[in-house]
Amino acid sequence: MNEVKPNSIQAWLLAARPKTLAGAVTPVILGTALAYAAGHFQWFPALICLLFASLMQIAANFINDLFDYLKGTDREDRLGPERACSQGWISPKAMKWGIIITITLACILGCTLLLYAGWELIMVGLLCVVFAFCYTTGPYPLSYNGWGDLLVIVFFGFVPVGGTYYVQALGWSIEVTIASLICGLIVDTLLVVNNYRDRDEDAKSGKRTIIVRMGERFGSYLYLALGVAASVLCLTFIPQKGVIIMVVTLIYLILHISTWRKMIKIHSGKKLNSILGESSRNMLLLSVMLSAAIAFC
Repeated sequence: MNEVKPNSIQAWLLAARPKTLAGAVTPVILGTALAYAAGHFQWFPALICLLFASLMQIAANFINDLFDYLKGTDREDRLGPERACSQGWISPKAMKWGIIITITLACILGCTLLLYAGWELIMVGLLCVVFAFCYTTGPYPLSYNGWGDLLVIVFFGFVPVGGTYYVQALGWSIEVTIASLICGLIVDTLLVVNNYRDRDEDAKSGKRTIIVRMGERFGSYLYLALGVAASVLCLTFIPQKGVIIMVVTLIYLILHISTWRKMIKIHSGKKLNSILGESSRNMLLLSVMLSAAIAFC
């Protein structure tokens, strides 16, 4: 990579990690498809949900970048994408301001949703902010103690899918619950790949992810199980949507198993970053296909 000037636009773009925004966009697409199918689609709250989710994802990336640096977790042997603070691209002071500004913008945008739904959204928004910090910081950082996977299912599944649907339809349904769980499971495949790749470095740094606790073999089968479980849940839409759901599920399952086979073959090292890219592709493909099937079939 060419030299990055400190605190430059390029540095901030790298720190924002735009490739991770797929995990923020996916639940909003799915929640909007559910609202459309129920006859409650509204473009403005859907757009605000998309912007809020994206800004909170960027804020979480900034928070992780800063506090992993302060903790000394970003070691020289890091296998994942380079971090801005540890590389000297952004100073810790500037990163703190970046976090404040990004979260403030997200909250201002989120408040416009009060025009469509109740004050309970404020509590949901506050929880998103609190857990963005608790994931990496505080006396009991959740990602360092094996809670990351559960948080992904909640904050990349139930909160954004259900929240996006709720601000448009002002309700909930069993389909929303199932879609939220599907989304949380497939987004969690990204976290599992990260933790699988970083298992040795995390153990050295005292980061007790579930894969550090349970071992490499468990991590590989956890990745497989997440995709299989999501596929089984997709099949519950067959009574309403018919054979198209079977086709969507089969395509995703074939891709997921193929990616899993590659992951266990690579086993370790930076080459696992390619599995991260494939997992993101699989996740986006399933979300788009499932959303289209729900909304238009």
